[in-house]
Amino acid sequence: MEGLGGLETPQSFHQLCEPPRVGKTWSVYLAGEIHSDWRERIEAGVRDAGLPVAFSAPVTDHAASDDAGVGTLGEESEPFWRDHMGAGVNAIRTQTLIRAADIVIVRFGDKYRQSNAAFDAGYAAALGKPYVTLHDAEFDHALKEVDRAAQGTARTPEQVVAVLGYVIAGKLP
Repeated sequence: MEGLGGLETPQSFHQLCEPPRVGKTWSVYLAGEIHSDWRERIEAGVRDAGLPVAFSAPVTDHAASDDAGVGTLGEESEPFWRDHMGAGVNAIRTQTLIRAADIVIVRFGDKYRQSNAAFDAGYAAALGKPYVTLHDAEFDHALKEVDRAAQGTARTPEQVVAVLGYVIAGKLP
């Protein structure tokens, strides 16, 4: 069937609806909390489901992440500047991997203030990257704006795997 400007148009509605990424390995960035096994649970679930996914994440060794600046650029005695240097070096990794991701998963845990996770979610949103938040119901009110901008809010890593299975393979669990 000939379409506009001599270009061929699809033969059926089904062809119009076929996912453009069939056969693609999806890039999923796992942002946020580093004190539990949520990443491993998602990775195992995706592997068990046979989904074509490549994962990336920030450096999850807390001490290494904190020392990223002084460990690469040299010592700094002032805590503010030490943190500032580390944040800059870590941002190179984080921003590059979020820009390269097809989907971003952002976990908000119950330890610390999780400002880094909120920043990652905002960065993904600003780039137009689809993201899913993962957190307990007790954080619903505090994260209402972050969740509103997300394409989904999951409570468990298994729900994240189910979302990825649907998005990538078009199958419900």
